[in-house]
Amino acid sequence: MRHASWRTPIVILSCGTAIVLLGFGLRQNYGLLMGPVSLDLGWGREVFAFAVALQTLVWGLTTPIAGFVADRYGPARVLAAGGAVFAAGLYLMSQASTPLDATISIGVLTGFAGSMVGFPIVLSVVGRIAKPERRSLWLGIASAGGSSGQLVLVPMGQVIIDDFGWANALVVFSLMAAIIVPLSVALVGGNRAAHGPALAQRPAEAFREASRHSGFILLSIGYFVCGFQTMFISAHLPAYLVDLGHGTWLGALALSLIGGFNIIGCLIWGHLGGRYPKKYLLCILYGLRGLAMAIFISLPISETSVIVFTSFMGLLWLGTVPLTSGLVAQIFGTQFMATLVGFTFISHQIGAFLGIYMGGLIYDATGSYAPIFWGGVIVGVLASLIHFPINDRPMARLAEPVRA
Repeated sequence: MRHASWRTPIVILSCGTAIVLLGFGLRQNYGLLMGPVSLDLGWGREVFAFAVALQTLVWGLTTPIAGFVADRYGPARVLAAGGAVFAAGLYLMSQASTPLDATISIGVLTGFAGSMVGFPIVLSVVGRIAKPERRSLWLGIASAGGSSGQLVLVPMGQVIIDDFGWANALVVFSLMAAIIVPLSVALVGGNRAAHGPALAQRPAEAFREASRHSGFILLSIGYFVCGFQTMFISAHLPAYLVDLGHGTWLGALALSLIGGFNIIGCLIWGHLGGRYPKKYLLCILYGLRGLAMAIFISLPISETSVIVFTSFMGLLWLGTVPLTSGLVAQIFGTQFMATLVGFTFISHQIGAFLGIYMGGLIYDATGSYAPIFWGGVIVGVLASLIHFPINDRPMARLAEPVRA
């Protein structure tokens, strides 16, 4: 990969990680906004929950398109456009007064932005510049950027919301999202392979090949579970804790602990992914998630149990990202990595949509989040089992000589 002298692999990794930090971290404040927005505007939680859920669905459905454009025309253009749209969506939400305003600003605009500044785009660049033996670790480092954003931006967001109100907080978030635009310059040319063969394969051929591979389908199903579990917790745990009589600080602390421990978790899972079969690591990760959720909802919920639960979940939170992305690159190569990871991400976001929206829907109907927690336990066990039979051998064409 040719690049300007200052665009070294470390600079690209750093700027890509910063983009993930902002793109992922700012979204984690949606859970903190759930209560004040709904109360101030006189909405039930289902309204804002639907907007947040819709953005995850739009995010997922448009990710393969954003991935294709990034693979074909370069990730920098996609990332810059995503930063601008993200900033616009957050600002428009600060002026919202009706459910339709929330649906358009958060649901549609920040949903589109998510596909343009999300993990698949950035990780595809990192996956190309990293040497194969370091790829899993570097993907883990970039994934940890999302956790860093959660660790830093969530407590900051809670302070801003408490001191200046949710509308002013969204204006600040909008300005922060705009920083993605200049950061994207470092990733210019990131769609050209630096390591591994560049084969004469077209996007449609790459997708057909992946869609016929049982491992790709199983990875996508597993990603559905990841989205269901994590986004339900992110969106609803802060409000749930307030319902139980805890201060707003505990919800912010809970999300921050998830982010903080996930920095460690992403590095650990990324490192392990370079040493052990990634499919078995995913089996372990999903199984541990289900166990943690079962124990948490079965015991009395106290400040201590929240701290222990979110700290442990943090170690498992985004560990799926470097492992799943790494498996896609391992099996199919890096040439269309953004596109293929984007297709798996559709499944992730459908799960996220259901986790967020059903959380609000069932809570409004029953006054309890317990059914969704137990649903997360069940699908976690299923996800643990389905990764065992994945055929993780690289496609035979990756051993072929490069064609002129």
